[in-house]
Amino acid sequence: MIIVIQCKDQVGLVASISAILAKYQLNIVSMREHVDKSEDIFFMRLEVEDGNNENLEQKLKEILPAGAIISVNPIPYKKVVVLVTKEYHCLADILIRNHFKTLGATVQCVIGNHATLQNICERFDMPFYHISHEQTSKEEFEQKISDTIEQHAPDYVILAKYMRILSPAFVAKFPMRIINIHHSFLPAFIGANPYRKAFERGVKLIGATAHFVSNELDEGPIIAQQIIPVNHSFTAATMVKAGQEIETSVLAKALKLIFEDRVFVSKNKTVVFE
Repeated sequence: MIIVIQCKDQVGLVASISAILAKYQLNIVSMREHVDKSEDIFFMRLEVEDGNNENLEQKLKEILPAGAIISVNPIPYKKVVVLVTKEYHCLADILIRNHFKTLGATVQCVIGNHATLQNICERFDMPFYHISHEQTSKEEFEQKISDTIEQHAPDYVILAKYMRILSPAFVAKFPMRIINIHHSFLPAFIGANPYRKAFERGVKLIGATAHFVSNELDEGPIIAQQIIPVNHSFTAATMVKAGQEIETSVLAKALKLIFEDRVFVSKNKTVVFE
C-alpha cells in the first residue's frame, strides 16, 4: 500500500504519522520524506504492508496541518491517453511496455493530428483517433481532442512527441496531468528545432527533459532529465538520431516515477523520490 502526503511543515510530523500507522498495525516498508525549507512544505511517500486502511486518510488528516494533501493507496494502475504527431520512437516504446504490462499504466487510446502512426497502433490493437489540425480553428481542434480524451477519463495525458503548442484553456482542463518530452536539456533551447540550435551553438552536450505542461512553453515542472556528450563530428541530423534514444529513455523514466506516485509538484518544481 502506498501513502503520499504533502502539507505545511511542523515539528513532529513523522512521529505523528508513524503513530497513526502503528495504531492500524501497518508495518512501514519504506519511508521517504523531504522538507522544502524555502516554502515550508513537507513531502512524504510511504510504502506499508497491506492491511486495514479503513478511515486511515481521515485519521491522518486529523493530525496533519490544515490543507494537507493525502492519498492512501492511490490507483496502482493509472489510465493514460497518448497524443502524437509523426515521430514514432516514444510511442513505440510506450505501446510495447503497455502490451507487456510493464508500463505501470494502461493506455486507453492514441490521438494523432496526422494519421502517420495509425498503423503501428493497429498492430497493437490500440484505438487511434486521427484529429487533424488542418482546415479548422485551434479552438475547434482542441475541443475535439479534449472531448475524445474525456471519453476515456485518463489520469494523465502523455505528449509523445506531439508537436503542437497547447492553449492555456486546454492545459487548464488537465492541470499537472499533461506530461511532455522535450528534445533538449531545459532550460536550454526552448521551443522548436532545439537540435538545430544546439548544432549551430556548438554544444558539447545534448539532452532531453520530461516535464509537466504549464501555460509557459517548455517551462513546466521538470520530472526527469538526461544528457549525452556530442562533439564537432556530429551534424544536426546525427544529433537528432542520438537524441531520440535519450528522449525515449527519459520519458520512460518520468512515467515510471509518476505511475509509482513518486513525484510531488510544488509551484514550478518537483520533489521526486526515486
